[in-house]
Amino acid sequence: MIDYRELAWPDIPQLVALDRELFPRDAWPETTWWAELAGRPQRRYRVGVQGDRVVAYAGVDCPGEVADVMTIGVAADAQGGGAGRMLLDWMVVQAEDSGASALMLEVRDSNARARDLYSRNGFEQISVRRRYYQPEGEDAIVMRRFIGGAA
Repeated sequence: MIDYRELAWPDIPQLVALDRELFPRDAWPETTWWAELAGRPQRRYRVGVQGDRVVAYAGVDCPGEVADVMTIGVAADAQGGGAGRMLLDWMVVQAEDSGASALMLEVRDSNARARDLYSRNGFEQISVRRRYYQPEGEDAIVMRRFIGGAA
């Protein structure tokens, strides 16, 4: 069972470790997590915990008409149980509540599991950012989901 709550500053060390485990090439340093936490209320973060362990996290930036998925991750041993979907749904609600008409994200072309999750949840590919992820030069797939009755 995963319990979800707002990110709190004591979660940051666990987030840094989990992010490194999940995304070794793209993990955020601790300073970035602190900056993101300081970016509230425009930046919103949620964690999923089992006991004292953070097993999932997500963040969304809601600056106006278009919101952006900042990050989302689920520990390997917690994947497949709906945590990613739960956090994605939460980000859609946050974006909609802030008045956004669309939610955008970038995902590595090679991350088929994430791309499938996004597609199954109403996101459509709108473009490709060639060689976006460095240093390996992997493409980023840009996806969008309209929300709040927007089309």
